[in-house]
Amino acid sequence: MEKIPKIKAVQTLGEVRLLVTFESGIEKIYNCSSLLSKPQFHLLASSAFFNAVRVDPGGYGISWSDDIDLSEYELWTNGKTGQLPMKD
Repeated sequence: MEKIPKIKAVQTLGEVRLLVTFESGIEKIYNCSSLLSKPQFHLLASSAFFNAVRVDPGGYGISWSDDIDLSEYELWTNGKTGQLPMKD
């Protein structure tokens, strides 16, 4: 089984997308738009709430609140590499 690296950093890209940086140095873009149809994720539609994302202690996931989070496995498995935004 593939070892999933822990999350080092996360930043929002707008349009409910995240740029997730893993401890391995690999960056992936995760699109949260499919989550918006699920009741437990409806608050992500608010840009102010969405922008409050943070890395969980230990890098095992990210969260917006105690009830809304995503695991490093989900972000690693379903995140996309390539076409990363230009960095300033």
